[in-house]
Amino acid sequence: MTHTTPGRPTGHRPATRRWGRFALHYLEMVVAMFAGMFALGLLWSALGIQPSYARDTELAYLLMAFDMSAGMAVWMRVRGHAWAPVLEMCGAMFAPVVPLFPLLWLGLIHGMALMVAAHVAMFPLMLAAMLWRRDEYAH
Repeated sequence: MTHTTPGRPTGHRPATRRWGRFALHYLEMVVAMFAGMFALGLLWSALGIQPSYARDTELAYLLMAFDMSAGMAVWMRVRGHAWAPVLEMCGAMFAPVVPLFPLLWLGLIHGMALMVAAHVAMFPLMLAAMLWRRDEYAH
């Protein structure tokens, strides 16, 4: 639907509507992330694959990041996104461990602290990936 306002070219949405659409898309990504984590978590559990955050921190985190990425990737492809933004969004799930795994290996943090820190970092990283392509996510 095109929006016409005097002084505004046809086809341009007002800024508030674009940012509202952007925010809605962000929420969709969060829901898709949790849906993937929940659905695939049930699958892994049914298959007897249940890595411990305390004992198998790296595997537990990477499996969870995969689950969240899968949920977002499926939803983004359904919504018509190209592979580049899909992979950028998935990268936001894995990127937090780059500085955190070495801290874990050095004994400076424990498994649950890694999980909390990584989850805190994911949300701004997702936002950064979306801001990088804000026009795509605002439509």
